[in-house]
Amino acid sequence: MTTKGNLNQLPSTPAGDALGTTAAQITRLIDQARTQGPLPSYVAVEGPIGVGKTTLANLLSNAFGYPKLLENPEENPFLARFYEQGNEYALPTQLFFLLDRARQLGDLSKDDLLGNQLIADFILEKDELFASLTLDEEEMTLYQQISNSLNLQPPKPDLVIYLQASVDVLLERIHKRGISQEMAIDAEYLEALNEKYTEFFHYYNDCPLLIVNANELDLTGPQEHFRLLLEQILQMSGTRQFFNPNPTLL
Repeated sequence: MTTKGNLNQLPSTPAGDALGTTAAQITRLIDQARTQGPLPSYVAVEGPIGVGKTTLANLLSNAFGYPKLLENPEENPFLARFYEQGNEYALPTQLFFLLDRARQLGDLSKDDLLGNQLIADFILEKDELFASLTLDEEEMTLYQQISNSLNLQPPKPDLVIYLQASVDVLLERIHKRGISQEMAIDAEYLEALNEKYTEFFHYYNDCPLLIVNANELDLTGPQEHFRLLLEQILQMSGTRQFFNPNPTLL
């Protein structure tokens, strides 16, 4: 699913209002960054369920004026049954996600416009991360055979943003957003998922990586939180950086 972002979509507020002031600061940050060099063209946001991937992708799409490519978990007919009944539905759940993301990224590679500028809330490699968590040995072998047969060569992001959060924070956010099929997710599953993400990104070196402690970041609330994160994104240099925001500054 792709849509065009637009900075004008930021909420309008009266002059002098704090929200309006922050929106203006975000605009200035982007404009200043463009005078100093090109912005990253393809940014992907990753992290466990409930951490704020899609929220951040939407904010970045609006701020940069880029199209966005988002996961479609609500279209997976097996996902709710997986959350409720466990590994009995793990294989069809993972294969649906694999094939759907392969289709999305396959369409992307054929479209020069989207290939040049894009914000996404996933990277394809995350599929095997989830598969290794939920599939047994025989299912994993089948999954890998199907994945290899697709011969996928997705474009590499210019920057990956990995959002981290504790299990308690993830559970709180999942319950707050109230998506019915996610209500069955438990702490044990999230703990295992967090460990998989930590291990995966410990060894990740495919492209520059910004690791963000998102425990204190409320990207659904004050735009000041997004502005602080945006500053880090625009100042990113090298292959790996960490952002651990001080709660007293939020």
